[in-house]
Amino acid sequence: MRVRSTSRSATRRRGAIALIISLLACVFVWAPPASAHGTIVGPATRAYQCWKTWGSHHMDPAMQTQDPMCYQAFQANADTMWNWMSALRDGLRGNFQGSTPDGQLCSNALSRNNSLNTPGKWKTTTVGSNFSMHLYDQASHGADYFRVYISKNGYDPTTQRLGWGNLDYIMQTGRFAPAKDITFNVQTSGAYRGHHIVFTIWQASHSDQTYMWCSDVNFG
Repeated sequence: MRVRSTSRSATRRRGAIALIISLLACVFVWAPPASAHGTIVGPATRAYQCWKTWGSHHMDPAMQTQDPMCYQAFQANADTMWNWMSALRDGLRGNFQGSTPDGQLCSNALSRNNSLNTPGKWKTTTVGSNFSMHLYDQASHGADYFRVYISKNGYDPTTQRLGWGNLDYIMQTGRFAPAKDITFNVQTSGAYRGHHIVFTIWQASHSDQTYMWCSDVNFG
């Protein structure tokens, strides 16, 4: 009788464990996926350019010599590139400059993305004086607006961290309805030449979420 009792007790314990595992499995199966976001893919932001170029072979030692800025970014925190769509902060209420110190603009003041602030020879996209910008937004948030700046003539992105005083304000768009792909045109005075930073602020429509990015461009 004692053996049977022990056997029944063990069976009940195994059944209870199986039930708990089953319940946990249901929780993981039915848990909603993490919310996805987006970035400017043209001209590519720094994190997106690194992910697009090196994501499928991020252990390739050739990156160290062929693309040293992406190499230092992957070494600092590879999650910066894997989560290229998530460079956001909540609740800034439009106080972008007061909430974002000089030298932290390219990371949106996110410590995990600090490598994006590092000056150097980031890969550039060639643009003309008038060019198109393309947001890819996985979650189709829409936009209250985009605000676009370009680094001033005389600022050197290969040796200087970006500060607010290094920027020329170019434009602010109107609202955009929710969509995965949003494009808009940027017109400049034509005075820019060579390597500059296009600094973009995206104020998403679904809540007070602010995204900030640096895209390296070469004005021909």
